[in-house]
Amino acid sequence: MAKTREKTLWFCSECGADSPKWSGRCPACGAWNTMVEEKVSSTKGASSSRNAARSTARPVNQIETTDEPRYHMPSEELNRVLGGGLVRGSIVLIGGEPGIGKSTLVLQNLLAVRNRRILYVSGEESATQLKLRADRIGRGSDNLFIVCETSLENIFQHIDQVQPEILVVDSIQTIASDTLESSAGSVSQVRECAASLLKYAKESGVPVLLIGHINKEGTIAGPKVLEHIVDAVLQFEGDRQHMYRLLRAIKNRFGSTSEIGIYEMMQRGLREVTNPSEMLVSLDGDELSGVAIGVTLEGIRPFLIEVQALVSTAAYGTPQRSVNGFDSKRMNMLLAVLEKRVGFRLGQKDVFLNIAGGLRVSDPALDLGVVAAVLSSNVDMAISRGWCMAGEVGLSGEIRPVTRIEQRISEAAKLGMTDMLIPAGNLKGIDTSRMNIRIHQVAKVSDAFRELFG
Repeated sequence: MAKTREKTLWFCSECGADSPKWSGRCPACGAWNTMVEEKVSSTKGASSSRNAARSTARPVNQIETTDEPRYHMPSEELNRVLGGGLVRGSIVLIGGEPGIGKSTLVLQNLLAVRNRRILYVSGEESATQLKLRADRIGRGSDNLFIVCETSLENIFQHIDQVQPEILVVDSIQTIASDTLESSAGSVSQVRECAASLLKYAKESGVPVLLIGHINKEGTIAGPKVLEHIVDAVLQFEGDRQHMYRLLRAIKNRFGSTSEIGIYEMMQRGLREVTNPSEMLVSLDGDELSGVAIGVTLEGIRPFLIEVQALVSTAAYGTPQRSVNGFDSKRMNMLLAVLEKRVGFRLGQKDVFLNIAGGLRVSDPALDLGVVAAVLSSNVDMAISRGWCMAGEVGLSGEIRPVTRIEQRISEAAKLGMTDMLIPAGNLKGIDTSRMNIRIHQVAKVSDAFRELFG
């Protein structure tokens, strides 16, 4: 007969590694002061019948492959990030800051699913709160069942009763198993609950959506093993003071991690932004200095974005550098290039940079747009309407080629741009005869300045 006894282990809150004793530094990942004590139960004397059924090793050429059956979700942006839809038997983790719209994104999609039974397990909100959110979204459903529960064993009882085709757990950090004495959200509880839900998803073929918290560093809270257990990790991000939200795939076993979905937060929920360029670029109004249009890529999706810069004399002696939506260290590097290679004295001037729309962009091809906006504000000359640019700036002042230039040019032409600055030699092997836009190839920053301002 199996004997159960309790023992104490120390778990790392960063990676989930366990140790029989405390140490100041995790022996697995090297993080300091992350070991927490938890009581676990161990079972001895159990039969080893679980190892009776063994798999057989086969040559890779003899393994048959089939297309993964997917559930097509109502949101095309969500389908794009998932790789074409929700795979049966998969387990997907969606993380993001508090109040960013994770639960709204999931609930809005599930309310629009009409032909599948869905069980929504909430460990944070009451059924009344979810009903009020559904009313605000403006949709109802007879196929969506809501239960407020934090016990893993009770959740599986509800699963047996409802027999859902899609399961949602909001959030995984609030669920606890009665077999462990530690509190909900601890390393052992998160790991045990996620492993149990993974087993259920694989055995039943029911896709499971987990909503997770994030820590102060912006990563998924809980042990790192949580991200290894799930099939896909989606990050819902954006500034709560702005209306745009980005859905990124950090991990995806059934699709690409280079796709993103863009949403606009509105009073009645989230609206898909199918053409972000029209939302992020103001093509109307007066021409102002310090504004440049850059063509950037998020994943494999090109769109135009407005770069705004303000350069002024330092009022207090020490120049200020303020950046929103762009890497501050990279901006300082570009300012050094302008001073050293082009001859503009910006060391004693305040420089403020802003990426319109509240987005954060890391594409190196936006370097040329940042440089053009800074130069435009410095000389107080507006860039002609209809001009856009894409190019990476090197330390010697050269304009380096960027990836997928043909897609960038096509997106600019579709938005009505008339002229585009690109790196010299970036069009090798590309037919430009059908492109309805004038292409200006520049090799150095000084060449770009002459093209823009004569």
